[in-house]
Amino acid sequence: MACPDCGLLQRLPKMPHGHSAECRRCARLLAGPATGRVDAPLALALAAFLGLLPATVEPLLSVAAHGAVRTCWLWSGIVGLWHEGFASLAVLVGAFCLAFPYLYLMALMVVLAALRLGVRARLGPVFRWIMLLRPWMMLEIFLVGCFVAYSRLRLVVGVQVLAGGWCLMGATLTLLLALTQLDERTVWDELPLRHARRHSRWGSRRQVLARASHGDAIACTTCELLVSDAYAGGGCPRCGATLHARKPYAFKVTASLVAAGFLLYIPANALPVLTLVSFGHEQSNTIITGVLELIRNRLWPLALIVFLASIVVPLLKLCGLTWMLLATLQGSRRTVLARTRFFRLIDAVGSWSNIDVFVASVLVALLQFGEIAQARAGAGLTAFAAVVVLTMIATRTFDTRLMWDAQQGR
Repeated sequence: MACPDCGLLQRLPKMPHGHSAECRRCARLLAGPATGRVDAPLALALAAFLGLLPATVEPLLSVAAHGAVRTCWLWSGIVGLWHEGFASLAVLVGAFCLAFPYLYLMALMVVLAALRLGVRARLGPVFRWIMLLRPWMMLEIFLVGCFVAYSRLRLVVGVQVLAGGWCLMGATLTLLLALTQLDERTVWDELPLRHARRHSRWGSRRQVLARASHGDAIACTTCELLVSDAYAGGGCPRCGATLHARKPYAFKVTASLVAAGFLLYIPANALPVLTLVSFGHEQSNTIITGVLELIRNRLWPLALIVFLASIVVPLLKLCGLTWMLLATLQGSRRTVLARTRFFRLIDAVGSWSNIDVFVASVLVALLQFGEIAQARAGAGLTAFAAVVVLTMIATRTFDTRLMWDAQQGR
């Protein structure tokens, strides 16, 4: 196989359960300790799906203020943002917290059930979409956003966690446990290839490796299959992804996205993301003033989480990607391993920046008591969400193998 991060060709032995394998050059995890398991992730995915159903139809939280009661469902923030004129934010929240989790779990159960029952259906393209959906499925981040909103509300009004909230906690924790038991390579190895007879002429693994070393094979960046006699623009016989030796226009597209992210980062932090109304008095909060409010109320752990996720992480991603682009452009041979590891870090934590968006959606849904108490989304929230989405797309479009190519003088 070819490492997806550095492109090094290497042989991956059959891994027993409980063992893991890493790339010998960049330490990328190639096979996890959950190798060979299908039953456990299937059962946990089913449990998470069954827990998500009541979390959708039952109320999550209720707020009581001055004799009036407001109730929040999983979809209430979507409706609230839509009615306030923030249609793009409503669509994002609906996709990240409602549509994508359901699509992900249903598709994952289909693929794992087919493997468990021995059905030889060509489900590679389905599992490819499952892997593409994973970074955009943010149920656990929404749950943390609900916790931050709960902590802020209970300082001024009475808040109660209802049945849907407890079901959401259970479903989210079960889903995270399912992901720890899911080994992608186990699934890929069990999925059949398209036109298996035609590809049987590739010969032994040694022959495929020899062709790959001479540039006659392309490694699929999705399922990591080494496709012999492949051509750029062709389809992967296992997952159906378009094959390219390197991601097309990766440098230019990533640079454009990073530049747009820097431009939007300024209004995202300068403009108010949330306006709170209390007895006719309006208080506009930017991201940093929201952090300071948590500190004043001695909610240090939440303040630290919001500060890191909403201020540090987006700036870290923008600066980190800029560093990688400049080093690639200059053909730098220094710190290429450190850059690769840093890329994995910012790719893993990038979606957590959406905490502030989810906090605002919950507050907008719950605090609607007219002039007594009201929450309204601000223009800064749209700019901030755009920064998060742009940086997440930028990490998807960037090809870390370009850094290793530059380091080797290619």
